Amino acid sequence: MDHASQLPGRGFGALQGLRVLDLTAVLMGPFCTQILADHGAEVIKVEGPEGDTTRQLPVSRAPGLGAMFYNLNRGKRGISLDLKQPEGRAALLRLAESADVFIHAMRADAIARLGLTYADLAAVNPRLIYANVYGFSRRGPYAKWPAYDDTIQAMSGMAALQGRMNGAPAYSATLVADKVSGLTALYAVLMALLHRNRTGEGQEIEVGMFETMVNFVLTDHINGALFDPPEGEPVYPRAASPNRRPYRTKDGWIAALIYNDKHWRAFIELAGRPDWARDPRFATLKDRARHIDEVYTHLGRTLEQRTTTEWLADFAKAEIPATPVNETSALLKDPHLEAVEFFTPQETPLGTVRYPGMPAWFSRTPGRITGPAPALGQDGRAVLAEAGFSEVEIDALVASGALVLPVTEEAPAA
Repeated sequence: MDHASQLPGRGFGALQGLRVLDLTAVLMGPFCTQILADHGAEVIKVEGPEGDTTRQLPVSRAPGLGAMFYNLNRGKRGISLDLKQPEGRAALLRLAESADVFIHAMRADAIARLGLTYADLAAVNPRLIYANVYGFSRRGPYAKWPAYDDTIQAMSGMAALQGRMNGAPAYSATLVADKVSGLTALYAVLMALLHRNRTGEGQEIEVGMFETMVNFVLTDHINGALFDPPEGEPVYPRAASPNRRPYRTKDGWIAALIYNDKHWRAFIELAGRPDWARDPRFATLKDRARHIDEVYTHLGRTLEQRTTTEWLADFAKAEIPATPVNETSALLKDPHLEAVEFFTPQETPLGTVRYPGMPAWFSRTPGRITGPAPALGQDGRAVLAEAGFSEVEIDALVASGALVLPVTEEAPAA
């Protein structure tokens, strides 16, 4: 069934015709489903009566529509169901009959109490891709532990690795565990859909933040521990060096990667230090890797001697990778991002909004941002009507409290 034909403006992108029931909240799951919506999927955000907690985070121009929520849930439709009520659960199961993907971020025992496990939904739609995204795999002893970005960064070794650079364990200044896990959920869903297109089989998938971030951290940091017995600790020394950081210049900061032998020879000439070419610690990439802290120390002292502009000009001529150190505010006026039209301005009920754009470009199936995030329960009536609910049935759900509508909509007459 081509669901996209039912939705004006949905006939675009690589995922047109795909219908997703999104029961996730906060960042990890909504980031995954944001990308699905940006590429043409119909994403129906299913919230409880209280709504996604990020609705309340500042900054906001209207109650319940915080900026993070407004970005993460752009282009989605919204329905608010009380799934603890039998009528709310039954309504969701009817919606699942015509869905392609069901994704939630509840712990296993919570989703089981609601009677919304994979077995429950596969019984009404065996072609469904059912995605569990949560903190820890339910197959391990941590299954019932709560999980947040900070705690997962700590458990996965990431905070300790940052501590090698900073002198004490530290978190990344962006919610990296949530976002990497959201991207992992995205590719897992798409792979399951590819299998279904080949075989007709739906399936259940599971993405744990902890397992995802351990995989992410150890991709490079497994290092000598890849071997059994280990040939060294699971740390990639260059990445974790306390001296790996933006360098101070005479008037500011610069990011420079003087990495391979070609870069190093060019830098020696720029720095006027021919003696470094004879130093056995710096002779080859392998030698420099063994003495990485000494390399970084020498670079830091040298780069302090000129201005950022001077170094950038010299590095550009020598083809050494180097950039300024941007504040996030600088990205809003970055000439490259302007040239590729990265930011997408739109007029919304909250006024003009500038959405961060899509990093992937497609020649035949480009994505697009179709509109703002929904108010709580905004599309409840329309979504249910499209699924075959009569007006009488919808009014009964409202009267029971199982369907929550925006405060601007009137409840059915008694």
